[in-house]
Parts: sequence; structure tokens; C-alpha cells
Amino acid sequence: MLPPAEKEHLKKHFEEMVGDVELIVFTQELECQFCKETRELVLELGALSPKIKPKIYDFVLNGDEDIKYNIKKIPAIAIVGSSDYGIRYYGVPAGYELSVLVAGVIEVSKGVTSLPDTVKKRLAEIKKPVHIQVFVSPTCPYCPAAARTAYQLAIESEFIRADVIEMTEFPHLVQRYGIMGTPHIIINEDTSFVGAQPPEVFLEQIGIALRRDFNPMYS
Repeated sequence: MLPPAEKEHLKKHFEEMVGDVELIVFTQELECQFCKETRELVLELGALSPKIKPKIYDFVLNGDEDIKYNIKKIPAIAIVGSSDYGIRYYGVPAGYELSVLVAGVIEVSKGVTSLPDTVKKRLAEIKKPVHIQVFVSPTCPYCPAAARTAYQLAIESEFIRADVIEMTEFPHLVQRYGIMGTPHIIINEDTSFVGAQPPEVFLEQIGIALRRDFNPMYS
């Protein structure tokens, strides 16, 4: 999956890791279209650092694990450090999206992010569940920035969970949400915006989503 030069490059990046990180892959015996590639990629990444711990679960046979990690579609990767921050990647992280997985692994290993203190302070005020879905594509140069911001928000807030979804692998979700381009961000099912926006914009949209959740007009 990875050429030798890229493996060496990634090894240097993984030297930044602090704690161990589990990369938990959900696939099945008769693997889906991109399940094999996702599984093999994660196993290759695991060989690049002793701090990366790959685990492979069968989506059909290991139903308890599906429930534990809230996995409802495959291929899926749960990125879990000393805590489970609710960070998931759905699909094979190819093209530009490999950098999303790598950055997620490193930041989860640290348990902290480079978000500004002003953003962290506003995140501390969130006390209700927030689900962020970032739809991406392997050829989108702006998608990694949006995906990384979503992951950072999830690391910094126990109330936020973040999914990055490769849109071409889940056409039923693309149709459901009316995705026309990437990155496309959905918050709590009913609030959305497009583009690699700064974390302040994510916070504004989270605020809108939470107000909608408790507005009779949207109940």
C-alpha cells in the first residue's frame, strides 16, 4: 500500500507520538470493496511505530465491539489513545486523506491539540452532545484541514465526536445529505457548511446546531 520512501517519511512523523494509539479496523470475512485496502494500510502503519497498535474486528462476528465503538458502517477505523475521543475514519484513507489519519494518530497520542486557547475556552462551555461528520474525497486538497479541525475539536471536548467519511464509498450518505462537493460538514444531522473553515466557524455552526436541537421548530 505504501512505497518505501513514504514509509520512511511517516516513520519520522510518528516519532512525535507520546502515548500508544490503537487503530481499530472494522471489516468482515467477505470484505467490502475497500475493506481489504483499509485493513492492509493500517497493518502497514502499525509496522512503522511500536506505539501504533492495530486491531482488526469482524463487523458481523464482533457485534459487541461494533456497539462499543458505535460503528454502523464499514470500512471503519477507530483512533483510540489513552481515551476514546470518538474519532473515526470511514473508508480507505487514500490520497490527501492519509495525512488526516496520520495527524489524528499523532494528536490522539498526545491528548492535546494546537487549537488556540480562546477556542479551547469556548469548547469547555459545550455541555451537550455534538456529532460532526466531515465528508471528504482523496483528491480534495482542502479536505485534510477540515477533517483535522473536527478531530481536534473532539480531542478537546468530551461532548464532541468526529467522523471523517470518504464520500465516494458511501453514496447513500451522499444522497441523504445532498453532498455536492467536499469538504462538506454536517453537525447533528441538521446543520451544515462547506469548506476548510477555521475552528471559530465550526464553533459558530455547533452553536446553531445546539440551538436547533432545543427549538420546537426543529423538533
